[in-house]
Amino acid sequence: MDIEQETAETRTEAVRALEVEFGELASQFRRHMQDTANRISPGMLPGAYKVLGTLARLGPITLSALADSLVADKGLVSRTVRELEGLDLVTRTPDPTDGRSSLLSMTETGVAKLREARQPSQNRLSQALGEWSLDDIRHLTTLLHALSAGEVPGA
Repeated sequence: MDIEQETAETRTEAVRALEVEFGELASQFRRHMQDTANRISPGMLPGAYKVLGTLARLGPITLSALADSLVADKGLVSRTVRELEGLDLVTRTPDPTDGRSSLLSMTETGVAKLREARQPSQNRLSQALGEWSLDDIRHLTTLLHALSAGEVPGA
């Protein structure tokens, strides 16, 4: 076996090992999303939690912009928002720049429930990273950002 072939095979093995770890991380993340959704409201689906979390991060936003940011069907997001409104987690107000549209935002109840529901997982991540150096945490953050943005780290 020549060096180029060995390097390609070694790289393929490394990428496969990374895929396995991402698969495990994705499974853990799905469990986390379900657990957190249930802490907000028993029976809440993870997708509703994702909508709520995105709304919390992006602030007052139109339904169309929210659906775009989630890369989701506007009808599905609309139904989810109605569910969240029914739980007093989300509210609509007229959009001052477009009278035909509404802005979605979190209610005080929604902010409080989201903060409370997220607390156990924030503690778990802090505990999991407790022995990591700050440099390692920052390096992992940089690498994950580069991967998600399709960039070469440090380029």
